Amino acid sequence: MADKKDTNKDKNIKKSQASKINDSKSKSNKNISKKSKNKKIFKWIGLSILFAFLAIAVIGVGYVVAVVKNTPPIDINKVVNVDQTLQAYDNKDEFIASLHGKEDYQKATSDEIPQNLKDAIVSIEDERFYEHNGIDIKRILGAVANDAIYVVTGKGGLQGASTLTQQLVKNTILTNKQTIERKVSEMYLSLELEKMLTKDEILTAYLNHFPVGGIAYGAQAGAQMYFDKDVKDLSLIQCAYLAGVTQAPTSYSAFTPRNEKDPSIYINRTKTVLSKMLEHNYITQDEYNKAVKDLDAGKLNFKKSKTDYRLPYEDFIYPAVDQVKKDLKEKYKYSDEQVENLIQTGGLKVYTTMDRNLQDYAQKVLNNYNNYGINGSDKLGKDGVPLLQASATITDYRTGEVITMVGGRGDQGARSLNRAYDALRSVGSSTKPLTVYGPAIDTKKATAATVVDDSPIPKSMLSSSPNNSPNTYQGLIPLRESLRVSSNVGATLTQQFMVGNATSLAYGEKFGLKYHNKDYSYSAYALGQFDNSPSNPDGGNTYIMSSAIGTFGNNGVYVKPRLYTKVVDENGKVLLDSTKHEEKILSPQAAYIVYDMMKGPLTYNAQRANLGAMPAAGKTGTSSDVRDYWFAGLTPHFSGAVWVGYDNQASIKGGGSGRTASNLWGLIMKKANEGLSTKDIEKPSGIVEVAVCKDSGLLATDLCRNDPRGNRVYTEMFIDGTQPTSYCETHVSARVNSLTGLLATDNTPLGLITNRIFIKKDHPNSVTADYKYVLPTSYDSMTSMPQSEDKDKDKDKDKDNKHDEDKPNIENTSPSDTNNNNENNTDTDNKPTVTPQAPPSQGTTSGGSNSGGNPQRNKQN
Repeated sequence: MADKKDTNKDKNIKKSQASKINDSKSKSNKNISKKSKNKKIFKWIGLSILFAFLAIAVIGVGYVVAVVKNTPPIDINKVVNVDQTLQAYDNKDEFIASLHGKEDYQKATSDEIPQNLKDAIVSIEDERFYEHNGIDIKRILGAVANDAIYVVTGKGGLQGASTLTQQLVKNTILTNKQTIERKVSEMYLSLELEKMLTKDEILTAYLNHFPVGGIAYGAQAGAQMYFDKDVKDLSLIQCAYLAGVTQAPTSYSAFTPRNEKDPSIYINRTKTVLSKMLEHNYITQDEYNKAVKDLDAGKLNFKKSKTDYRLPYEDFIYPAVDQVKKDLKEKYKYSDEQVENLIQTGGLKVYTTMDRNLQDYAQKVLNNYNNYGINGSDKLGKDGVPLLQASATITDYRTGEVITMVGGRGDQGARSLNRAYDALRSVGSSTKPLTVYGPAIDTKKATAATVVDDSPIPKSMLSSSPNNSPNTYQGLIPLRESLRVSSNVGATLTQQFMVGNATSLAYGEKFGLKYHNKDYSYSAYALGQFDNSPSNPDGGNTYIMSSAIGTFGNNGVYVKPRLYTKVVDENGKVLLDSTKHEEKILSPQAAYIVYDMMKGPLTYNAQRANLGAMPAAGKTGTSSDVRDYWFAGLTPHFSGAVWVGYDNQASIKGGGSGRTASNLWGLIMKKANEGLSTKDIEKPSGIVEVAVCKDSGLLATDLCRNDPRGNRVYTEMFIDGTQPTSYCETHVSARVNSLTGLLATDNTPLGLITNRIFIKKDHPNSVTADYKYVLPTSYDSMTSMPQSEDKDKDKDKDKDNKHDEDKPNIENTSPSDTNNNNENNTDTDNKPTVTPQAPPSQGTTSGGSNSGGNPQRNKQN
């Protein structure tokens, strides 16, 4: 029994052991299976990471390749040369000035840049500059580690890894835009640039582009800005300061109010630069110690440069640039931004039409108050600039080239008001050749001989009458005389009744005048009085008037004024080649006749515009309330205009357009025409000369020649076909009482009757100079001789008759007795005898009329 029990026991033990072994194997198998699964998972994860990394790498490489492929090649000129603003040259191709740009770059050569400055910038900005090939891998890895620490701990700060080469590429070729694409392009171009330039060339280019504060860029600009000296003259501590300021120009600038009170921030920055120079053995310990000692002793002194941002000749240069911008936009369809960028950075060269010597001379003439003929002192404003201002423009009217343009008097600030080009003012009577007499003769509505009545205009003709200046009236005068004495009445009658507002406006706009109100009255079109409100100015300026008046010397062809001849880019390629733009405004005949008429004012109130042997012609102008003085005129070579007035449009006290403006014009034009031919402008064909009566504009008779005032006949020019064909009927012969001056009747004593020559007028006015020569309208009532006259009437009767026989028998001197008309004959026997000088044949005329402002022929009152 015991053995059986033991046997069963052993069996149980074996079963138990087998079960344990089986369990152990089962667990082991499970563990093996689990490990196998985990291994597979890690394997897949690893493979996924690897694939992802490879994919990212491939994408990254592809992206980099794409960026590099699309990166434009390096333009060495942009790297080596600083961005240059537009440069202006005069008409002799001599340099005038460069524009002030939005950024002030001043180029320096490698030899001009101190070695201390080169070493300082390398020490503080890129200590391995001479070792890397454009990018610094060690610096990049260090920056990545530093930035990671900053992101995790918030300690320290973000660190850049750009080399000087990369910064140069960014400053000259790329932009500051923070993108991966820009950074990739920057690194690629830096590697390429290192293959193209030496280290010194790269460093020099960088020092010509690095920011030093405000709009100043480059070592030379920084030296001028902080120390008012050239970069070559900088000391060690000044070099160290300039190298240190570029990291944060605003923070380290010595000129900020905070740093002026406490300079420690830029002093410490300068010491840091010096310590880096010592660390890299660019300076000795002694040099370092002395430099630090000098800093502590306050020897880093600053001096603000007195930069004058007013360009020389900016009155001319800025308008020339304005024309260049417009022409670039028109020719190349550039946007405003593109044009501005080209002007600021493209290194353009503009060859202007300016005559520098004449420009200087004209400026001196306008600046000299003694040339104005005005008593008193030349009063100055708070800025030291004369209050009484002036402008002048001189133009070659055949080419359109403006050779001189002065926009103001005195030493004015940068971009001050250019009164010659930008401002607009009322032009006064200088408009009369442009909008009155020129159009009247060109349209053949009148001739230079057409007569108007220079007398206050009756309200039946015009609701208001202009006043002459001075307030005198001559009576019947031809348009030539009306222009000579600048009759406001004559100009108004011509403009209103012969030309019309629409025609005056059309001609005025062709000449360049600006009209903001198309419904102006005669005050603008005939007298040049514009509203000229500050919010909406109109009128003209000397730039406009100079070219306009020149049309009369150029066969009636207006040439648009131009201020430059060509524009070339930095590579010498011609971008713009200025050509003249012409427009025919007047016929050659009309232009010449008005030119000849404009010689008249130089014998009247503009005598100071006479140039001796040099022919000259022109017109004065004075606006209402004496706010503007003008003279616009021409010679056979040039045209010019001068304006004088106050910017606030105050009245001018003293002087005058003839005394002041014409004198200034004469002084400048005499200089402009020095040494030139005195041959006058050639008269074109198609003009005839005819002897006419001054009082009618018609063919002259003996009555015209025997006017009590003297011979009234003169020779006038006409466009062929417009000369008069009928004879004067304004002059008449009438019998009057020699004592009373009244028309004689049958009852007038024979001894008192005499023949006299008179003129007929529609609207006689006692204020006119010719009033006493007007045919009387009242009749003599005297029936007997005054006793005091002659007691022996019968005795002297034969003597009186003999005296009458000695007088010209005017009634019988007419070319044809059959055409004699007694306009006063009526059925009343007591009416006087009035006899006009009759022509051989009656006819119409376009050469003149005795209209007194009325387009119909005058009839006797």
